Amino acid sequence: MSTPAHGLTRHLVLDRVPMLGVTFGLHKRGSGDPTHRSLGGIYLRTTRTPTGTALLKVVAQGNEVSARAWGDGAEQVLDHLPRLLGEHDDLDGFVPHHPVVAEAHRRYGGYRVGRTDAVFEALAPACLEQVVTGKEAFRAFRLLVREFGEPAPGPTHETGSAAFGMFVAPTPEAWARVPSWRFLAAGVEQRRSRTLVRTAQRATAIERTLLGTNAAADAALQSFPGLGPWTSAEVRQRAHGDADAWSVGDYHVGKNITWALTGEVLDDDAANELLEPYRGHRFRVQQLLALMGARRPRHGPRMTLPTHTPYATRGRS
Repeated sequence: MSTPAHGLTRHLVLDRVPMLGVTFGLHKRGSGDPTHRSLGGIYLRTTRTPTGTALLKVVAQGNEVSARAWGDGAEQVLDHLPRLLGEHDDLDGFVPHHPVVAEAHRRYGGYRVGRTDAVFEALAPACLEQVVTGKEAFRAFRLLVREFGEPAPGPTHETGSAAFGMFVAPTPEAWARVPSWRFLAAGVEQRRSRTLVRTAQRATAIERTLLGTNAAADAALQSFPGLGPWTSAEVRQRAHGDADAWSVGDYHVGKNITWALTGEVLDDDAANELLEPYRGHRFRVQQLLALMGARRPRHGPRMTLPTHTPYATRGRS
């Protein structure tokens, strides 16, 4: 049964000031992402729930959060809002030993690792982001969602147009049916499209990774062909709320972490060693350092974009 035209509302009072920009920004794939929008202090997100699609609109004033949702999944997405905002997150065992981490935690103590509990929703764009630059992946995601997704429910849905110009990402079944030539037209070569299609066909099993521990979810995700440590971490950060799932294998993250903590740009092995005292909270540290603006200086030219497919791989999976 559809929600009323004005949607359903929910009001939360938290014991902290939520960082909505960070929470929603983690899920937003570039400025043109049709599944996420930010308008000043208003954050919009589309998603699928077991009861249907939903559009969520969230705004905060201090520690008070107001939300409105539209679509058949509106009630479920509002019930899930505390988890999305990180109310399940547990800081137990997190001790910011390093002075930079301690300062970041002091400044951004309201940050919590949220979770969507929507595994394939996080996995599909992560597959597109393997081995290429963010700009390429965001373009592909935008094009494919607009073509194979569906208009967001909401105020203008009755006219057949997408509310706020937004779309809901394709179902796993729809991703599995995308023709190879449409992937290629969006700049997605066979390596990535094959991984996305194969995992879409196993979407039910992928969702079951929510039922066990984070370690079990990591092992299960990496058991699928084409899914490595980086992809698993990107999924668990978002869907499972795994505060330990740091972006190992990312072209930039390990270098930024080592520079922030040592003043030197080092590799992922060094980053793992530096993060070991924070085991259980390594993704939390990654995020806190990013909030501090801890990014290594760029002395060389930026990575150039390829102009054809298939693309050469750069080791991230």
